[in-house]
Amino acid sequence: MTENKTTTMNKPMTNNQTMIQYFEWNSPDDGLGWKRCAAQAKSLAESGFNMVWLPPAFKGTGSGDVGYGVYDLYDLGEFDQKGTVRTKYGTAEEYKEAVKAFQKAGIAVLADVVLNHKIGADGTEEVAAVPVNPGNRDEIVGEERTIKAWTSFTFPGRAGKYSRFTWNKNHFSGTDRDEAAGENGVYLLAGKKWNAETDPENGNFDYLMGADVDTDNPEVIEELRKWGHWYYDKIRMDGFRLDAVKHIGFAFYHDWVRDMREHAGKELFVVGEYWSPDLGRLTHYLDVQENAISLFDVPLHFHFCEASGAGGSYPMSHLFDNTLVSSRAENAVTFVDNHDTEPGQALSSFVQEWFKPLAYACILLRPAGIPCVFYGDYYGIPAFNIPPVLYLDKMVRLRSLSAYGELRDYLDDDNLIGWTLSGDEEHKGSGLAVLMTDAEAGSKRMEVGLKFAGQEFYDATEKNTEPVTIDAEGFGEFRTEGGSVAVWVPKEVYDQIRIEA
Repeated sequence: MTENKTTTMNKPMTNNQTMIQYFEWNSPDDGLGWKRCAAQAKSLAESGFNMVWLPPAFKGTGSGDVGYGVYDLYDLGEFDQKGTVRTKYGTAEEYKEAVKAFQKAGIAVLADVVLNHKIGADGTEEVAAVPVNPGNRDEIVGEERTIKAWTSFTFPGRAGKYSRFTWNKNHFSGTDRDEAAGENGVYLLAGKKWNAETDPENGNFDYLMGADVDTDNPEVIEELRKWGHWYYDKIRMDGFRLDAVKHIGFAFYHDWVRDMREHAGKELFVVGEYWSPDLGRLTHYLDVQENAISLFDVPLHFHFCEASGAGGSYPMSHLFDNTLVSSRAENAVTFVDNHDTEPGQALSSFVQEWFKPLAYACILLRPAGIPCVFYGDYYGIPAFNIPPVLYLDKMVRLRSLSAYGELRDYLDDDNLIGWTLSGDEEHKGSGLAVLMTDAEAGSKRMEVGLKFAGQEFYDATEKNTEPVTIDAEGFGEFRTEGGSVAVWVPKEVYDQIRIEA
């Protein structure tokens, strides 16, 4: 294994950080998103969340843009552009107020940063380009010709406020359309080359969509540095979620993140989205970044997805094998699903409903990694008649109350697995036992610790109504129903959870 060069720059800000991704793809286009955030900040903190990932706040292709169709990074809902002043979520001032509300409630705010591409240009330009094979971007499949590309971004509605920088063909390396010929494809602009180190999928996965930002261009590097400073000074967020990092030259964010931390004069928590189930690609990226950021644990997500569809044949004892949380826990942000994996999206790989409580127990009720709860799992997804995940609110609360102390794993069966946490002195009543199965009901004798001898543990899911008494050796015979998870906690915590519910 590569030597771990962990820095102190991306450590969790408090014990048991718990993040919520506070949006989903089908969030309503009503301009009230930021107001909802501000209204819910206090209750989210009381529920156990202390970090929130907010959607991209800048102007996209229209009011309904989730935020990833980036048009103007400097327009946070302030200028009449793309047919709207507000973004999908509201105005710039409402965004600032939402951030303040979260921070006042003790919740750190992560701003979503999307620097890979731009969409919705104000005009076209003629530029020489060559078509490349979409399945192998290093393979040229046609003669160089002049195309008409959507690469002119002048932002007339903003009229130079905050930045007079405008974007043209020199600032991009590729595009997906020749407007003159009316043809879509992947085009490499003449005199350009794809970033030297990106994900090797499709030969070189620099190009993703729209007008591909050339992060090797010195003018682009300087403009994105200035924009980052402006954005931080205006919003004072606590960190960033970096979109599509595998599509940008790996060196870019190494320098950009370092510069942002120097500008802020404080630790900024940063997590990147590197969408790959290949653990080796994730750890390599972390090595390049000198372990100064975190990544989402995509391999673990795919384990959950596979297990949920395996009909009880998935080897549960290997659920955490070859995952980021098992190899670089200090750099892992674990998750079950997100806006890209929900139904209808390009990366759709939604974990089946019955398995969701098991998956969330795996990320919320274990000490390793920082778990991220998906908005669509916490509140449901009305567009697809998907309800909130069972017990999820309880597990979030139990993470803040009980998930502390020494971990003892019982990952010793292909169906029935569990673990215990011994609790600590700082969190009164902490400690728990988790047992789950993807097949038949079962029980397992597990140790919680001598300090619990004689105490009764209760199942917070309330599926098992009879308590478990801890014996003189600190063990209990814990049970779970078939295809389910049970979370056993001391009576005082169980009573507290029931009162709060």
